[in-house]
Amino acid sequence: MQRNICGWRKPMQGAPMPECRKFFIDKMKTPLGIAILIADGDGALRMHCWEEQADDWRKLFHRRYGDRELVARRDHFGHVAALKRYFDGDISALDTIPVAFAGTPFQTKVWNALRTIAGGTTLSYGALAQRIGEPKAVRAVGLANGSNPIGVVVPCHRVIGSDGSLTGYGGGLSRKRWLLGHEARHCAFRLEVSE
Repeated sequence: MQRNICGWRKPMQGAPMPECRKFFIDKMKTPLGIAILIADGDGALRMHCWEEQADDWRKLFHRRYGDRELVARRDHFGHVAALKRYFDGDISALDTIPVAFAGTPFQTKVWNALRTIAGGTTLSYGALAQRIGEPKAVRAVGLANGSNPIGVVVPCHRVIGSDGSLTGYGGGLSRKRWLLGHEARHCAFRLEVSE
């Protein structure tokens, strides 16, 4: 095993999944382009990426999951419907989509923490490092954030620079800007009343 700043790393074979022989792939039109969704047999989303990045996501899929079969199925687990609700303004629809990761323990810790960032809000890389109990691991948090294979649903777009700058985004800064604006518009007047 090799050690890097994200933790101990086995050769990228993905998580051990003897029971998961095939994955299901779907496409959907969004305001940001055509999204590719890949879920495992249990319905957990494993990848969300953009069609124009086909070479990248195919390499990533094979590096993480080997030669597992990809079967085309239309909205087999309801992920397309949930994402449509998100793009229609129901920002909390992302929370209904189950996910599963194949990364290092550190990456998984960061990716799980991303799902705790509320829609319509942002967090700096430093604050995210604090949140996971690794305050000195800001750069490692940034690398893990940038390696997130389930963009949009695991909302790495909600992480920004400490100065408020958008910094990078695997789907492109224009998409990050759009996603943050979309969430801000639809979360701006959310009122939660506790009794």
